[in-house]
Amino acid sequence: MKKITIIGAGFAGLTAVRQLRKLEQAVEITLIAPRPELQYLPSLIWVPSGLRKREDIIIPLANFFKRMDVKFVQASVTGLKDQGRTVVTDQGPVTNDGLIIASGGRFIKKLPGIEHAITPCEGIDAAEKIRDRLAAMQGGTIAMGFAGNPNEPSAMRGGPMFEFLFGTDTLLRQQGRREQFKMVFFSPAPKPGIRLGENAVKGLMDEMAKRDISTHLGHKMVGFEADKVKTEGGEFAADLILFMPGMTGNLWFDNSELPRSEGGLVKANQHCKVESMSAVYVAGDSGSFPGPDWMPKQAHMADLQAECAAKNLIAELNGKTADATFKIELMCIIDSCDKGLFVSRTENKNTVLPANKAMHWTKRGFEWWYLRQYR
Repeated sequence: MKKITIIGAGFAGLTAVRQLRKLEQAVEITLIAPRPELQYLPSLIWVPSGLRKREDIIIPLANFFKRMDVKFVQASVTGLKDQGRTVVTDQGPVTNDGLIIASGGRFIKKLPGIEHAITPCEGIDAAEKIRDRLAAMQGGTIAMGFAGNPNEPSAMRGGPMFEFLFGTDTLLRQQGRREQFKMVFFSPAPKPGIRLGENAVKGLMDEMAKRDISTHLGHKMVGFEADKVKTEGGEFAADLILFMPGMTGNLWFDNSELPRSEGGLVKANQHCKVESMSAVYVAGDSGSFPGPDWMPKQAHMADLQAECAAKNLIAELNGKTADATFKIELMCIIDSCDKGLFVSRTENKNTVLPANKAMHWTKRGFEWWYLRQYR
């Protein structure tokens, strides 16, 4: 029986499990992750308002692993040897005949004083910290922003910052406290969100103006202080700072033979294959893939890449042509806790629908539909 190892229990890793089992029952699947749980990151935006709690975000995976006949190894990966055939972990080596790397990305924390900013997509702990800080504030300036990886245009996650921005504004208005706060959105990009398309950027900027949210755009980041955001275009005071830096590869990549992109991610081709290695594939935030510079780092894209990686790995192990490719598609609902702005983009089409209540409920419905397969 062929042995396949998956690194990571996020969107890409779990979708790879489902696709592998769909294609092949007679294969041994081992999944390595620090904990047997999925953090449903898209719903972190609803934690500050109380729409979601920790138990809604963290999904235990023991039942899913049992149903899928997956051997779970609770460990942290520290490296890779033997051209991918041996995964090195802090609990010992794990060998395989095929490997799918789905270990996510790592936020670049190089800016001086970045410890004073909360990075929302780091998980539930960060979201709860935002919730508690907001609840304790009597007023002041709230600054939210994001940046990218200059060497990897796709290695950024800006969408959630718009959601935290608009969601916080909505929450403060619902609480009757909005007039006690100044809100500032900042980014080194002159057109933040441009990967969503020109129409989306205009819609986002118009929404900020409508909500009386100030902007500080187009200036390179310099750093942070406990009560200050500093850029080359000036600095401004802030009592609460939320910042999403660009992304790069995991630290353990340095202890491997994996080929790397300029931005530090695992270099893959259009088939999700790590070209210089046999039966090694990558999906999701860990990988650098050929495609347009707007190709997103989001759960939907990770799912599409994971399906592709699983198909090609099974084909390769069975001696067949591994020629499946993945659709490049950006699809998201930018939610503000009571309404949602739908955006989709492919290489041929860009659609933006005005914010409405139906989209907010669609996003909540999708959460239920998506998570039921893992509960």
